Amino acid sequence: MLRKDTLNQAQKLVCGLRDEEYGNPENNFATIAGLWNEYLKKKPQERGETVLNAADIAAMMILLKVARISSGHSKADNWVDIAGYAACGGELETKERIKMDELCDGKPVIKCH
Repeated sequence: MLRKDTLNQAQKLVCGLRDEEYGNPENNFATIAGLWNEYLKKKPQERGETVLNAADIAAMMILLKVARISSGHSKADNWVDIAGYAACGGELETKERIKMDELCDGKPVIKCH
């Protein structure tokens, strides 16, 4: 697809169909911002910074879908997307826990203490 085709398709979506489905972007983005800000408030900080991992992004994408559903014009694919993000996030969280259990400064946990 050429750039102009991509831009034309994007214009059709953001200036038409998406507005009809979820309301104007400003309101939807404000809802997403509110949900993401609440989520980020709960994240632990390292050296004064919030550190996100891949599972956090899956959770935040779920919140994006929740914001779309809250517009009152939900589509079934939002629920499918939530299930997909949840499955990916759960797998990522499991992999991260296994990684943390197996390694401590690059060495097996048994030898770390």
